[in-house]
Amino acid sequence: MTPAAPARIFISVGEPSGDLHGASVVRAILRRRPDAHIDAIGGPRMAKAGAAIRYPIEGLGALGIAEVVSQIPAHYRLLGALRRDFDAAPYDVVIPIDYPGFNLRVAQAATRRGRKVLYYIPPALWAWWTGRAKRFAKAVDRFAVILPFEQQFFERLGIEATYVGHPLLDREPVPTRSEVRDALGIDPGARVLGIFPGSRPQEVRRHWQAFRDAGLHLLQAGKCERVLVAGTAGESYPEPGVLEIVVDAPERILEASDAVIAKSGTTTLEAALANTPMVVAYRTHPITFIIGKRLAKVRRLSLVNLVANRQVVPELVQHDVTVANLIDAAGPLLDPESPERLTQLEEFRSVRDRLGAPGASDRVAELVDELLSA
Repeated sequence: MTPAAPARIFISVGEPSGDLHGASVVRAILRRRPDAHIDAIGGPRMAKAGAAIRYPIEGLGALGIAEVVSQIPAHYRLLGALRRDFDAAPYDVVIPIDYPGFNLRVAQAATRRGRKVLYYIPPALWAWWTGRAKRFAKAVDRFAVILPFEQQFFERLGIEATYVGHPLLDREPVPTRSEVRDALGIDPGARVLGIFPGSRPQEVRRHWQAFRDAGLHLLQAGKCERVLVAGTAGESYPEPGVLEIVVDAPERILEASDAVIAKSGTTTLEAALANTPMVVAYRTHPITFIIGKRLAKVRRLSLVNLVANRQVVPELVQHDVTVANLIDAAGPLLDPESPERLTQLEEFRSVRDRLGAPGASDRVAELVDELLSA
C-alpha cells in the first residue's frame, strides 16, 4: 500500500491576534501530523511554530468600516496572489482565522478550487449581518467557534459548527499578583487602576484622553495609589502625567490591578479570567458607529456580558464614553467592599464555567483530521 502523502494546509490570518492563535493551531497540527506542510499568511509567532510564511501580515490589520476602506487595494492584490497559489498548490485544508472581511474571500476562493475549509474564530454574525450566513455556508465546510452560544446559533442557520473552547484558556500562566507587583514596585496593599485604551493606533486615539483623565481624577481623589496603562510599543500616549505606561505586558497589568477601564474586546474576557473587575468602553469612527448601530443584532457589547447573557459589567459606548461616566463606574470597583465590585467577582465564576475547559487548538487540530479523513 502506498503511504498517504503528507497533509498540505494553508492558514490565513490578518493581524497579530490571529498570528497568536494561528501559532497555537500550527503547533497542535504538527503534534498530530509531524510531516504536515503548513503555508500561511502569518507573522513571527506562526513562523516560529513551524509554518512557512508566504505572505507577512504587517500592514494588513484595520478596524472598523471606515478604516478598512484604506486597505482594500492591498487586500485585493493579496487575494489575487492567493488564488494563483490555490490553483498551483494542492492544499488539502484551508484554515481562515478571524479577520472576516478578507477571510471570507479566502474561503470562497479555496472552496471554488475544491479545497476543504475550516473557519476558526468566525465572524460575529450573531451580532451583525445574519444575512451573510448564507455566503459563509457556501464557502465553509466547518466552523470552529470559541464562544459557547455560537455553536447553536450557526447550526440554526444550517452551518456545521463545533465549540472548541476559548483560546484564552490555553495561554501560558502569568506570574502571580505578588510577583507582578514586586516587579513593578507596587506595595501589596496599594489600590491599582489599569487602563486599556486598545492596541491599534485608531483605538488609542479615540480612547486615550477620556481614559487618561478619568485615571488622573481617580488618583488625585485618593481612590487609588497607582494607575498603570497597557501600552503598545511605538504608540503615543500624550501627557500621561503620573500615569505609568507599561509596554507590551497586558496580562501583568491585569494581574496587578484591582480594577480596569478597558476598551471593548478580548481584554474584557481576559480581565474576567484574571478576576479583575472592569468598566468597558468603546468609541469608533462616527461613520462606523452609525452603520453599526443600524446593523447590530445584539444589545450587549462586551464579551463578558455576551457569555453571561446578562449585564455583568457596565458598558459605555460612543458619546457615553465621558470622563465623568468613567469615574462614576470605575470608582466603586476600587473599593474592596463595594457591592459593585463583589457582584462582578461573583459573576465572573459563572463566566469561567461557561467557557469550559482548555484545549481549543487541539480541538481545531482534531477537526482538521476529520476533514482530511472525510
